[in-house]
Amino acid sequence: METKQVKKSSEKNIGSEFLHLLKANVRDYMMYIALVIIMIFFTWKTNGSFITARNLSNLINQSGYVAVLAIGMTLILILKHIDLSVGYVAGFSGAVAAIILTQLKVNVWFTILLVLIVGLLIGLYQGILVTRVGVPAFVTTLAGMFIFRGLLSLTLQKTGTIIIPDATFNALSNGFIPDIPGLDMGIHVLTVVIGVIAVALVIFSQLKARRNRLKYNFKVLSMPMFLVSLVFVTAIIMTIIVVLAKYSGIPWTAIIVAIVLLIYNFMLNKTKLGRYIYGIGGNDQAAELSGVDVKAVTLFAFCSMSALAALAGVLYTSRLQSATPAAGLGFELDAIASSYIGGTAVSGGIGKVTNTIIGVLVIMSLTNGMNLMGVDVSYQYIVKGIIFIVAVAFDVRTRKKGR
Repeated sequence: METKQVKKSSEKNIGSEFLHLLKANVRDYMMYIALVIIMIFFTWKTNGSFITARNLSNLINQSGYVAVLAIGMTLILILKHIDLSVGYVAGFSGAVAAIILTQLKVNVWFTILLVLIVGLLIGLYQGILVTRVGVPAFVTTLAGMFIFRGLLSLTLQKTGTIIIPDATFNALSNGFIPDIPGLDMGIHVLTVVIGVIAVALVIFSQLKARRNRLKYNFKVLSMPMFLVSLVFVTAIIMTIIVVLAKYSGIPWTAIIVAIVLLIYNFMLNKTKLGRYIYGIGGNDQAAELSGVDVKAVTLFAFCSMSALAALAGVLYTSRLQSATPAAGLGFELDAIASSYIGGTAVSGGIGKVTNTIIGVLVIMSLTNGMNLMGVDVSYQYIVKGIIFIVAVAFDVRTRKKGR
C-alpha cells in the first residue's frame, strides 16, 4: 500500500514539476511545441506524406539556405541592427558562382571560396558604412538590397538563367552522404552511426552541464525529470535518423548547416566575442565603457552575415542547379522571421542560434506542408504572417511578465 502511495506521489511530483517548468519557461518551449503541432497537423492532413523519408529529406534541403541566413541574422538582431540586403546578396553570390563555374571553368571548391570572399567584402563595405560612417543599418542594407538586386539583374542580363552541370556543386543541396563501403543491410548504416554519436554527445553535454550547475549550486531539474528530457530528445533524434536511414541517408545540406551551427553556437557561448555580442545587444554604452570595441564587433557581425549570405546563395543555386534572376526574393524575410520565432528578442541582447534553427523548421515546415496540401501561395503568405506576428507578440508579452 505504501509503495503505491510513494509511486503516486512521485508521479504527481514529476507532473507538477513538468507543469511548473513549462509555465516558467513557456517562452523557450513554445517554439518546440509549435513545431510538433505543425508536424502532427500536416502529417494528418497529408495522410502521412509529410513525415515520409523523401519529404523530410526535401524539407532539410529546402531549409538549408534559410538556416544559414538565419544564423547570421541572429547575431545582427542580437546587436539591435538589421540586414535587409541578405536576400539579394545571396542571389547575386549564386549568380557569381554560376558564372565562375560555367564560363571560367574554375574548380568547384575554389569557386565556393571566391564567392565567400565576395560575400565577406560586401559585409565589410556595409559594416564600414554602419560603424565608421554612421549610416543606420536599416538604410545601409535597404540600399544594399536595391544595389545587389540590380547587380544580379546585370550579371544575368545577357545569359538569363544559367544551368549548372557540375555534379559536385549540385550535390551540395541535392546529394546525400555516402554509406560505409561494402555494407548492404537495407539501411544507411553511416547515418545510424552518426545518429548514435549525436545522441551520445547530447547526453554527455547535458550531464556535463548538469554537473557544472550543481557544482556552483545552481538550480537544476530533478533526476527523474532530467532523465525524461534526455529520453525525449534522444527519441526525436533517433526517429529522424531512422527515417532518413531508410531512404538515402543524411543530406549534405544538413552536414553543412550543422557545421555552421556548431561554429556559431560555440562562438556565442564559449568565447569573449560571443559575450561581447550579448553585452552590446543588452547595453552598447555600458559595453563600450567596459572596454569593448563596439564598432569592431558590429563590423564582424556584418562581415559574418554577408559571408553566410554568400554561402546561402551557393546552397540555393545548388538546390535549383541553376542561377536565376529571381533568386533572393524574400530570403531576408524568412531569415528575420525564423530568428524572431526562435526567440531572439526584438529589443536585442537575447537569442540563440540553436533556437533559430527551430524557427527555421517552423517556417519551412509551414511552407512544405501547405505545398503538399496544395494551398495557394497567397494564403501561405497570410498564414506565415499571422504565425510571425503571434510569435513576436507572445515573446514580447512573456518577457514583460518575466520582468
